[in-house]
Amino acid sequence: MTEEVQKHSVHTLVFRSLKRTHDMFVSDHAKTVALDEESHKMKMAVKLKTEYGPVLHIPIVEGRDRVSQLSGGQEIHQDYTHPDDAAEYLITGTHAYPSGPGVALTADTKMHRNPSEGGVLSMALALPPSQVRQEASRTAASVAEIHRHAGGGERVYPQSTAVSLLEGGGTRNSALMRRAPTMPKPQWHPPWKLFRVISGHLGWVRSIAVEPGNQWFVTGSADRTIKIWDLASGKLKLSLTGHISTVRGVAVSTRSPYLFSCGEDKQVKCWDLEYNKVIRHYHGHLSAVYDLDLHPTIDVLVTCSRDASARVWDIRTKANVHTLTGHTNTVATVRCQAAEPQVITGSHDSTIRLWDLIAGKTRATLTNHKKSVRTLVLHPRQYTFASGSADNIKQWMFPDGNFIQNLSGHNAIINTLAVNSDGVLVSGADNGTMHMWDWRTGYNFQRIHAAVQPGSLDSESGIFACMFDHSESRLITAEADKTIKVYKEDDTATEESHPINWKPEILKRKRF
Repeated sequence: MTEEVQKHSVHTLVFRSLKRTHDMFVSDHAKTVALDEESHKMKMAVKLKTEYGPVLHIPIVEGRDRVSQLSGGQEIHQDYTHPDDAAEYLITGTHAYPSGPGVALTADTKMHRNPSEGGVLSMALALPPSQVRQEASRTAASVAEIHRHAGGGERVYPQSTAVSLLEGGGTRNSALMRRAPTMPKPQWHPPWKLFRVISGHLGWVRSIAVEPGNQWFVTGSADRTIKIWDLASGKLKLSLTGHISTVRGVAVSTRSPYLFSCGEDKQVKCWDLEYNKVIRHYHGHLSAVYDLDLHPTIDVLVTCSRDASARVWDIRTKANVHTLTGHTNTVATVRCQAAEPQVITGSHDSTIRLWDLIAGKTRATLTNHKKSVRTLVLHPRQYTFASGSADNIKQWMFPDGNFIQNLSGHNAIINTLAVNSDGVLVSGADNGTMHMWDWRTGYNFQRIHAAVQPGSLDSESGIFACMFDHSESRLITAEADKTIKVYKEDDTATEESHPINWKPEILKRKRF
């Protein structure tokens, strides 16, 4: 009685076979295969033939006393050698032996030596696509040509050879030819238009912060007040007094009902928004405090000052945890993030420093800018950031601050930068101009210069701070004409009505 074999699907059988194979070889997994001498030699011979076949036959001149016989009984004496004593090729024809016309095979010319580095580079410019094409188009160099180029550092090719060399460009050795850089096409963004102008401050408006719920925003001004405004209507909700000089920085906590402010009076204050009173002071800065930022995940506040230092404060205990020293001039801007590096500062000494928050020491110093760095902005989604200075806007990659690209064209002192998750970067300048950029390509798709408030001087057009609200549909700017301007995207704009006028300028892009 024969036992019936159970039938399986091909799928099951393949997987069983795979499992058996895996079990068999699992012990040798990730082990390198022992090098077989013979196969290695064969591989190298094949590589040499395919990569350098067309040049391997060319003989080499040894020293100055090398003499080679050419057809017609003419000789090339030692005067055709390179000025220095390094081995140089002698041009006797570019056919493989024995088809080179009239080349006498001597003990020297039979021998194939590895080509010198300079020779390899010059030949590697472009190898021909096929031996057939090569045979058809190449001829041996004439004696007259060799004499004409004697002593020249470059390799001599007859005219017909040069044609085939140029044509044979991107085939086998395409890795040696550098690809032309391509610029990605910028993403289309709708233009922004002025939507509302809010008046109320009696001095320059220096700083902005939007609360996490997106209901209201807060501004700090040179009139020494902090004002809270309704975001939807633009109406004033509250004024806070307490600073005795310009309020340079404000921040609203996402973790507690606190508002933080700093000013040119060296004071850093914590306001309880349930009582609208100052509940803590952070003492320690020796000069005007220019900016502050809250750490997103721990209860830490970082401030930076004209005393060339940044200070890290424990919000609850008011303790000065670290004093970050290293800058040699005013530290104008500071930003915090949850990932490393957790603190980034920009200074009037034209450097940017990335800090190790735990050790309180510098991780990296970026010295590419030539002018004061007044503003930094972190991309909300990518692990990148941008810095603004009078010479350029530069984009960088975290964690080490690797340079990405320059955004050139905003020729003014850049006071502020803002970026949203759509990749719209806004730069606001001291002369009142605002440029909109595509983050990825650095394409400047819009330039705005809003008119100053009636009654102000034209010289009072300057943008000190700008920020997107949390919905990213509104852009709020703080200006020198004592107003706050709110911008929104133009809903009526399309790619047809506002096309991208994109002209890539590859040659103009600076390397750092």
